[in-house]
Amino acid sequence: MSPPHTQRATPGKEEIALLPPFERLGPDRIALVTTAAQAEQACAELAASTVWGFDTESKPTFVQGEMSDGPHVVQLSTLDKAWVFQLHDQGCRALVAQLLARPGTTKAGFGLGDDKKRIEAKLGVVPAGVMELNHVFRQQGYRKDMGVKGAVAVLFNQRFMKSKKAATSNWANPHLTESQLVYAANDAYAAARVYHALGLPAGT
Repeated sequence: MSPPHTQRATPGKEEIALLPPFERLGPDRIALVTTAAQAEQACAELAASTVWGFDTESKPTFVQGEMSDGPHVVQLSTLDKAWVFQLHDQGCRALVAQLLARPGTTKAGFGLGDDKKRIEAKLGVVPAGVMELNHVFRQQGYRKDMGVKGAVAVLFNQRFMKSKKAATSNWANPHLTESQLVYAANDAYAAARVYHALGLPAGT
C-alpha cells in the first residue's frame, strides 16, 4: 500500500525571483502560421510528435459584461519548436480545429478550462487528449494550482518570465509583434518541457 501524498507548498513569487532564468525558445525556433498552406506544413511537422505543449491567447476584454470572441491565437509546441497559429484565415482555422480534435496526441498545458470552452465555441470542436498539468501537480500533493511559473521553478529550479505587457496586448491584431510571438510560443513550449520532465507517458 503506497503512503499518502504529503502536502507540498507551491513556490512563492519571492522564492521564484531568486532563480536563474528559464531558457526560452528564440524567434528562430518559432513559426508564425497565418495561412492554410503554412498550417498544412505545421501539421506535417507536428505529426512527428505525440505530445504538444498547448495554450491559447485572446484579446483582453476591459468592459464589464463584454464577451471575448477568442481565442485569437493557438500555440502548439514540441521540445524543439513552437507554432503560433493566427485564426483570421478560414483555411488556417479549419486545420487548427483538426489538429486540436486529433486523437492520439496529448495537448498539455496550464489553466485550460476557459481555453477549451472558447475553442468549442469558436472552432466547433472539442479538443481531444487535453491534459491539465495543474491536476498532475495536485495529485502529487501541491495544495494550489501550480501554473507554469511554479512548475518551472519546481522541476528545473528556474524562473519563467512572463511579460505583463504582452499578456494584455491585442491578440486579435493581424500583425503580431516579436514579443507577442515569443510570449505565446514559450507558454506552450514550457508546458511541453514540464510534461516530459514529469515522466508522463507519450500520447494518450
